[in-house]
Amino acid sequence: MLDKKNNIQNEEKAVLVGLVHKDQTEAQVKEYLAELAFLAETAGAKAVRHFIQKLAHPDSRTFVGKGKLEQIFEYIQGKDINLVIFDDELSGSQIQNIEKVLNVKVIDRSDLILDIFASRAKTAQAKTQVELAQYQYLLPRLKGMWKHLERLGGGIGTRGPGETEIETDRRIIKDKIALLRRKLAEIDKIAAVQRKDRGEFIRVALVGYTNVGKSTIMTLISKSEVFAENKLFATLDTTTRKVVFENTPFLLSDTVGFIRKLPHHLVESFKSTLDEVREADILLHVVDTSHPQYEDQLGVVNSTLQELKVFDKPMITIFNKMDMYEKNTFDPWLEEEVKVEILNELKERWENELQGNCVFISAIERTNIDTLRTTILEKVRDMYKIRYPYKTSFYY
Repeated sequence: MLDKKNNIQNEEKAVLVGLVHKDQTEAQVKEYLAELAFLAETAGAKAVRHFIQKLAHPDSRTFVGKGKLEQIFEYIQGKDINLVIFDDELSGSQIQNIEKVLNVKVIDRSDLILDIFASRAKTAQAKTQVELAQYQYLLPRLKGMWKHLERLGGGIGTRGPGETEIETDRRIIKDKIALLRRKLAEIDKIAAVQRKDRGEFIRVALVGYTNVGKSTIMTLISKSEVFAENKLFATLDTTTRKVVFENTPFLLSDTVGFIRKLPHHLVESFKSTLDEVREADILLHVVDTSHPQYEDQLGVVNSTLQELKVFDKPMITIFNKMDMYEKNTFDPWLEEEVKVEILNELKERWENELQGNCVFISAIERTNIDTLRTTILEKVRDMYKIRYPYKTSFYY
C-alpha cells in the first residue's frame, strides 16, 4: 500500500468543509456533511465542526474564499485539530494552497473514501484494486500532495537526463498503474473462470447504498455468517453463497455498497467486483427506509446501476429497517390505526411505483422474511423457466 502522508490516524479530530453553489443547495450540503462525518468516523477520525460557504463556484486556488479559510484557521488554533476534510474533490494545487494557510493536513471526500477502502481491503484482489485507485487519484495531484515519492525499484538508470524529481515520480506512478492494471487483468481472468465454473445456476446479487443492511440480509437468506458492521463499506470483497429454497438452487452475492460522489477511478478499479452485478440475473436492491434521505440514496444506486448498464435487469427492492423507520416516524402516543394507515400509504406508493416488485422487512428483527424468501423464489423460478426451460426440477 502507499505510505501516503495523509493517511488518517485513529482519534484524529477533523473539521469538515462544504460549499453551496448552483449545483448544491444548503440542505443538500448539510446532508452531505453529515455523511462525510460518518465517513470520517469510519476512518477513525472525529468531526468536531462543520463550515459551509455559499459561492457561485469553487475558488480555483483555495476552493473556499479567503475569508472562510481564515475563519477555519482561527477556529483550529489551539484545539488539537490536525485534519480538514473537504466534501468535494480538490486539485493538487488547491490542497497545497489550503495547507499553507491552515498548516494542517487537508484531504477531500475521495481521498477519505480511498483511505477507508485501504483499511478494509483484505484479499489480494481488493488490495490491488484500492492501490490502483490510490495511484490514479494521486497522479494529477502529484505536485501539490507529495513532497517525496519513494523510488520504487530506484537506483542507477531510473532518472533520465534533465528529468526533474516530480517528472520522475510521475513516470514511476504511471509505470506502477500499468503494472497494477496487468495484475488486475490476471485476477479478473481467474475470477471469470470461477464464475463460469458455478454451472447453470441463476445468479442473484445484493446491491444498495453502503450501510443499508446487505450483509445482514445475506446472512439471513444464505444461513451463513457474513461480516456485517454499522460502518460504511464494512465489506469490499464480493461474497457468493449457494442458496436452496424449496429444492430451487441459486447463487447469492453480496457486493460493495455504493455512495454518492463515489470517485470514478474507484468504480473503474473495482470493475471485477462490479462484474458480479453485471453478470447477475436478478438484483436485490436494499434500501435503508429509516434513513431521512433514503429516497436520494435509492436514486444514487439506480443512477449507478444505469451507468453500469444493468438497470434493466429484474429487480426486487427491499425496504429494510422498517422497525427503525417506525421508531423514527411515530410518536409513542400515536394511535395504532393511524400508524397502520401511514404504513399502508408508504407501501402502496412504492408498490405502485415499482409495479409490486418490492418487500418491506426488518432484517434485524426478522420481520417479513418469509415474504422476502417467497418473492425471491418466484423471481428465481421465473428466470429458470426463461433461461433453462429443461431444468423443470428447479421450478416445480
